[in-house]
Amino acid sequence: MKTQHKSPIQFLSRTFLLKMMYKVLIADNQNTINQIIDLRYAVLRQPWDKPKDTATDELELSSINAYIENDREVIACGRVQDNGNGIGQIRYMAVHPDYQGKGLGKLIITRLEEEAKAIGLKTLELQARENALEFYKSQGYLVKETSFKLWDIIQHYLMTKELK
Repeated sequence: MKTQHKSPIQFLSRTFLLKMMYKVLIADNQNTINQIIDLRYAVLRQPWDKPKDTATDELELSSINAYIENDREVIACGRVQDNGNGIGQIRYMAVHPDYQGKGLGKLIITRLEEEAKAIGLKTLELQARENALEFYKSQGYLVKETSFKLWDIIQHYLMTKELK
């Protein structure tokens, strides 16, 4: 009977391989933030004919924006903001449609959680769209309550995670 040997690459985790392929960066200039807002708009607002200014807010510059780029194009992003009392909020998670389902959202969430811990946050909250519930659950977030219906169309759920 022949013994089959697996190559070393077969033992590497998908997350490890993704981290080798894509680096999660932190936005440090307005040009990058503008590209992030463009992606948010394309994924989170434009499909419902909402204005571009709904893809940003007044907390942009005081928040931490994580992103992944490919060929100098932002293809995934997310933001964490400090809401006070050790509680942070993840907002504006978006992955370009051509890259969805490849694990980039997981890389963004992981980096945002690391950044949140680094600034002393103990708990993270987020408002998950119904179609993203399972993703956030797989990352350790728990549904706290049904919250609001964006534009009377998209049901959201308040989710939380205690950082360790």
